[in-house]
Amino acid sequence: MLSPCTLCPRECGVDRRAGEEGFCGMGSELVVASHGPHFGEERELVGVGGSGTIFFAGCNLGCVFCQNDSISHGRSGRRVAVDRLVEIMLSLEAGGCHNINCVTPTHFTPHIMAAISAARGEGLSVPIVYNCGGYESVETLALLDGFVEIYMPDLKFVDPAAAETLTGARDYPERVRAALREMHRQVGDLNVDGEGLAAGGLIVRHLVLPRNLAGTADAMRFLADEISTGTYVNVMNQYRPCHRADEISSLDRPLRRREYADAVDAAREAGLSRGF
Repeated sequence: MLSPCTLCPRECGVDRRAGEEGFCGMGSELVVASHGPHFGEERELVGVGGSGTIFFAGCNLGCVFCQNDSISHGRSGRRVAVDRLVEIMLSLEAGGCHNINCVTPTHFTPHIMAAISAARGEGLSVPIVYNCGGYESVETLALLDGFVEIYMPDLKFVDPAAAETLTGARDYPERVRAALREMHRQVGDLNVDGEGLAAGGLIVRHLVLPRNLAGTADAMRFLADEISTGTYVNVMNQYRPCHRADEISSLDRPLRRREYADAVDAAREAGLSRGF
């Protein structure tokens, strides 16, 4: 699927195995921006030892308001072999992290699958978190069945026009709905162990945008009606203008408290009860 590349819905068709770069800006080599315990994730991932995050460079989505633009758009990071990724995973678990949290993994799915397989063979036992933007190919996700215990996608937009303006991906709403169905088919609702730590399942993140650009109420109804009323949803309030957000007049200010409160109300009114 890397040659020609069809890993994500962009389906750039470039030969990444030969070093050509697709929309994500990545070729054949794995690029890791940073790794370490993260204590700012959902409490079910953090526990006392933190979530073992690995940030990958590049991105298949390219949001104009990206808050990690130096990594996703700037593509900063260090080229590493799969063997080194295995070492990173094992070291994070050895350091007390409760999971391996692969951030923006989509365009490196083959490399990550190879690393997971090898790391499991060397004793890795904590859950794998697939932390993505939601713009996924169902065909690629199907290959991950059995490799990933926890899916943590964004549900960014439900309106094609907004998706096109903010990511250049008009089909994002259609693709993310299909991806969420496949993820839930594989892992189901979030389940936690006796210590309250995530053991497996689906966590959905929804960043509330100013002026209801994210279509929050419709997004919450989709989750309740077509995924599960037991879906764990993190309704996020940390939007602020970043990257190229100042080019979009409707994104030129931080989120207002009333907008966030309305978003939480929308989740409850849809019948959701976990997260927020």
